[in-house]
Amino acid sequence: MSREAWVNLGVLTGLVIVPLWALWADEPFTITLATRAVVLALAAVGLNVALGLGGLVSLGHAVFFGIGGYAMGVLASHAQSYTPLAEWPFLIEGTKSMPVIWLVAVVAAALAALVIGAVSLRTSGVYFIMITLAFGQMFYFFTISWSAYGGEDGLSIYVRNGFPGLNTLVPIQFYGLCFALLCLALLLGHALARSPFGLALNAARQAPERARAVGLDPYRLRLVAFVISGAITGLAGALFADLSRFVSPTMFSWQLSGELMVFLILGGTARLFGPVVGAVVFVLLEHWLGGLSDYWHVFLGALLLVIVLFAKGGLIGLLAGRRVAHD
Repeated sequence: MSREAWVNLGVLTGLVIVPLWALWADEPFTITLATRAVVLALAAVGLNVALGLGGLVSLGHAVFFGIGGYAMGVLASHAQSYTPLAEWPFLIEGTKSMPVIWLVAVVAAALAALVIGAVSLRTSGVYFIMITLAFGQMFYFFTISWSAYGGEDGLSIYVRNGFPGLNTLVPIQFYGLCFALLCLALLLGHALARSPFGLALNAARQAPERARAVGLDPYRLRLVAFVISGAITGLAGALFADLSRFVSPTMFSWQLSGELMVFLILGGTARLFGPVVGAVVFVLLEHWLGGLSDYWHVFLGALLLVIVLFAKGGLIGLLAGRRVAHD
């Protein structure tokens, strides 16, 4: 195995051992902290498909995270209040079933990514960044004014949604569910990168004119990658909402989109486990340094500066060398 494969295996092992140790030591908060890291890592894995494979710098990826979160919030709130979402043209009820909520979140986020991508991908560079940012702000201000579901105050969910055969109120069981979904997303990312589609997308990212010359359509390739990316991030949003049992317009904020990009830069853009390492490091810094100072982002900025200047492959690149796993 390559050095990077060993690093990836070590990260995966750590994500298994730490929650099990916390369970043995009766430290449920540590399990919750690990769950937060895993869910944010899942969102960053989604962004990595667009940014790492497709080279699409999106400042509006929180849109899909927020759509996934609100899909959970809306469905669960109607289930807990025993009121239907709609009665015409047919009855639509709320639900506490995680698989159903995940399906709705993924489909809604994918459809949003299809529309946003179809418009945004007609531009490139800074114009693409600004259009995705504009879409994010549109959704943000819409949810602020969406008084039916809490508006600016957000929406609290008083139940933890259920999954067949599991008690999701038990922290270690909910963590296991989130960890399994992260592993599936990583497998999907690995398969995409090595598939003909991934190779064509990589070619379109590096040399779009040459890709067109051999019959590839860069626009279509990027749009498919953007939709897949949005769907994965939407799933993470639904899990995050279930973890906190709360949704609010901040899930659509451009700051969250920026944080997802920070995860990739910290861990390593286009590295398979880059999003995971970046999310774990961010959550640990937030927890440890946040207790010392309200200005802990200063230390995060310093770390980010060091990585950009001296470790352009991120922390994984620093440990494993310069070779990118997706290549």
